[in-house]
Amino acid sequence: MPYQPLETGRSTYPAYPSSAPSYDSPDAGGIRPVSYNDAYDDAAFIGDEGAGGARPPSFHSHDGERVSGMNGGAGVYLGEAYDSGIIYDSVPQTEPLNLRSPPPAPAARRSVYEPDLDLHLDSRGATPQYPRRRGAARDERDWEEDVKNPEDFEDSFEAGEGDDSRLDEYGGHGAAGEGQEEDDGLHSPAISFKGGFGAPPQTAHTRRRNVQQRRVKLTEGNLVVPCSIPSRLLSFLPRKDSDEFVTTRYTAVTCGPDEFNDKSYTLRPTLYNRQTELFVVITMYNEDEELFCRTLHGVMKNVAQLCKRKKSATWGPEGWKKIVVCIVADGRKAVHPRVLDCLSALGVYQPSVMTNAIDNQPVACHLFENTIQMSIAPDLTFRGLEKGIMPCQVMFALKEKNAKKINSHRWALQAFAPQLDPRVVVLLDVGTKPAAGSLYKLWKAFDMNSNVGGACGEIVAMKGKFWLGLLNPLVAAQNFEYKISNILDKPLESICGYISVLPGAFSAYRYIALKNDELGHGPLASYFKGEHLAGVDASLTTSNMYLAEDRILCWELVAKRGDAWVLKFVKSAKGETDVPDQVAEFIGQRRRWLNGSFFAGVYALMHTFQLFQTTHSRKKIIFLLGQAIYNFINVLFAWLGLSSYWIFFMVLTKSLEDPTFHLKGVSVVNVFMQYAYIGAVIACFLMSMGNRPKAARWKYLGVMIVFSLTTAYMIGAAVFCVYQAVKQSADSLIMAQICISLASTYGCYLVASLIAGDPWHMVTSLLQYLLLAPSYINLLNIYAFANLHDFSWGTKEQTTSEIDLGITKKVNQNEVDMALPADQSDIDILYDRSLHNLKTRPMIIPPPLSDKAKTEAVMDRYQSIRTNILLSWVLSNAVLIATILNGDYSGSFSSSSGNTRAKVYLVVVLICVAILSLIRFLGSTAYVVDGYVRFIGHQVQRRLFARRQVSQQNHLRRRPVLSEAGTEIKSEKGVVPAEDSASSYVESSGSSSVVDGPRPDGAWFARR
Repeated sequence: MPYQPLETGRSTYPAYPSSAPSYDSPDAGGIRPVSYNDAYDDAAFIGDEGAGGARPPSFHSHDGERVSGMNGGAGVYLGEAYDSGIIYDSVPQTEPLNLRSPPPAPAARRSVYEPDLDLHLDSRGATPQYPRRRGAARDERDWEEDVKNPEDFEDSFEAGEGDDSRLDEYGGHGAAGEGQEEDDGLHSPAISFKGGFGAPPQTAHTRRRNVQQRRVKLTEGNLVVPCSIPSRLLSFLPRKDSDEFVTTRYTAVTCGPDEFNDKSYTLRPTLYNRQTELFVVITMYNEDEELFCRTLHGVMKNVAQLCKRKKSATWGPEGWKKIVVCIVADGRKAVHPRVLDCLSALGVYQPSVMTNAIDNQPVACHLFENTIQMSIAPDLTFRGLEKGIMPCQVMFALKEKNAKKINSHRWALQAFAPQLDPRVVVLLDVGTKPAAGSLYKLWKAFDMNSNVGGACGEIVAMKGKFWLGLLNPLVAAQNFEYKISNILDKPLESICGYISVLPGAFSAYRYIALKNDELGHGPLASYFKGEHLAGVDASLTTSNMYLAEDRILCWELVAKRGDAWVLKFVKSAKGETDVPDQVAEFIGQRRRWLNGSFFAGVYALMHTFQLFQTTHSRKKIIFLLGQAIYNFINVLFAWLGLSSYWIFFMVLTKSLEDPTFHLKGVSVVNVFMQYAYIGAVIACFLMSMGNRPKAARWKYLGVMIVFSLTTAYMIGAAVFCVYQAVKQSADSLIMAQICISLASTYGCYLVASLIAGDPWHMVTSLLQYLLLAPSYINLLNIYAFANLHDFSWGTKEQTTSEIDLGITKKVNQNEVDMALPADQSDIDILYDRSLHNLKTRPMIIPPPLSDKAKTEAVMDRYQSIRTNILLSWVLSNAVLIATILNGDYSGSFSSSSGNTRAKVYLVVVLICVAILSLIRFLGSTAYVVDGYVRFIGHQVQRRLFARRQVSQQNHLRRRPVLSEAGTEIKSEKGVVPAEDSASSYVESSGSSSVVDGPRPDGAWFARR
């Protein structure tokens, strides 16, 4: 069915006029008003002046004065039998409304639709209410004013100027003026919400004002409602020439993601027959508006950068039509209310059209679609065309229930992506800010190499202004860890072709590589297998493995049967994200990472022979097998890390007692430090099995401080022992191995960082990382293994949905009756309220948390398995300690005789460390050299083809349709090499040649 949005969205007419045109008229948009049923005109909706029938709720609470008129009070919802599809909030009613009376004129209606926007908080902890505060009425011309400067638009809620007085007309306090006092402290509406994230207030956040029951024609049996955007937003938009700019398309999805396309649901980009190159998926749970705007604004700037590429065969001024941004919110009750205000301010989200169910079918996902032309920066200021922002196709999928992040990816990849058929899918988490040009660089990695199935950029820890965040040792240690991973580990894995994990916070995949085969087997099937795995349906190892489902996806992609996909690291594409700066958050995050990565790594090792079922070349398989051996050694070292660190600590501290060193009283210090270390390890076991980090954060912090002090003592002992070993015996084997190990480890860190051109973390974060190293090895691993039975994400899964939006009733096969805003002014009032909320940021009281219900039998079984694995880990490390430290090892660093086993063990470990560090260094260097070689080859190839083109006057050579590698554009003045050229040419007259329409991957054409 062709898409026919409301024509009224292009003017200032109401979105749903009270005098609607005929049902078959194009202006009706498939919507017509109907009279209320007598069944709803019942005294069940009690008012203090008698029964008045069903009517919308009011912003007024019992604290304000009573107002007569249409919004005089709020009805009391007494059950489903009286449900008319309208939301009823639990606020005391004051006066009923007779909906059988004729609707008032627009001007009169505006005089009574007065939202009370002055938020007051009860110091006793009551739910925030909005008492009425009425201002003077303004002229009709002020309501329809058209401000041409976009800066005035953001002033409406950022600076408190201009149109803020319009809020005062509808109950807002506006700017403080004469005779008005601004409250401070707890009662101030300007309190910023900076703490935990809770659901919107239940009584203060009224979703609907004046609604009218209307008959809506279904689209292919589905409820699709086109809504006009607010008039105020419309007046600032630079482009109004298409329905996608002036209307928001709402779809009530009543099925799961697997049935989305089978149920004939449609998406707006497919209705316009647009080919999607980039499908950007942003997942969120309960993050606040600052994190959300940081991510979305970064994406909008990247879209603008793609539209500025003038010599590209794919991108250009109309490149935004090839990009779709999909925002998936995990749970309607969990999403942060200020995020909804941001989406409302952009014209994407309109809560007044939402419904809970269509007859007996509950709505699983509320889908909003709009093409926005503005962006909101993290400081909550608007950015528009004057700042270079280009239009962007945005989809907002608001899931009714909280079903975890993997379910959000299922909606994006199995519901929306099959219809859009994108070339590249980019996955982002809210809070990750893609740097300038990052989306293009990720896309270019797929364009340059048709074998690339997945790619990731560099995750950069957010350090704050002037890098002040590095003053926190926890942030500095994570910054060093991220940098070393991006300099040594990721380049090595990229050279081999298999990156163990593409971070879900910032990664990209070729969609055709993710697809399953005809039998339903493939990367996506394995990836989404973890969504339905519950405790009674899967083993503990499988459940923990899917805590790192992105690692499973990476392995299944490389080992996909019958294909030869590789994974690539793109260092120039950066995504900035904030890291945990509190101990409790840090431990909880690493518990998921360690348990997930450990079992996912074991899974990949156990399925290594799947590589022989792929079409990888023999050389590539040899590289991948070598990488598997390398990964096995790393897993083994991680398993024995607890004992290895203790052995080194004991050997180094005990060596200070050697008589040749002449250190008096050092044995007393050694005993104290050794007992402190042992006590900290025992405390880790006890706390990990009995105390949550959030409830015992000071205990965990104290353990980390003890580990840091013992590490500082051990570093001092190591430096002194090496100095004495060099001084007394230059030919000592142990001294040589220590020097080699230190040089290979930290020397490689320094040299590789210099080669990569990013050495500053060695100066700002190395010391903090060294001091926290035992906490990484001991505390994090102990807590992770002690909580193997807990494979939750720390969020409460919602299994039921509340009926608070109303129920839409079917009247026949193709029509439904639903409550919609009466006219455009009702939409505008909701929009003004969103702007006001973003300006004042009223405090939000989080709802009380409830524990997740689990059966006792399942918990007992998991705890038993947890204990078995924990005992195996501890006992194996204890056996190693007892074997190595049996005897006198105080002379390990002197010329005197000592424990031979301790010396041999130290030599073996140090040699292995040196070899592993050398391998990482060679991989990092090879990655840098490969980049330079490709760049030089690219330039040489381009010049050779340019000369051949000019000298021989040949036509275009064969090239892939979807690859713009090597594109050249022939202008009137001659041949101009394109920005994306590598091996082929596109000839046009003064402009780039763009191939439109859907094109299969790997298609070829030849121009003669």
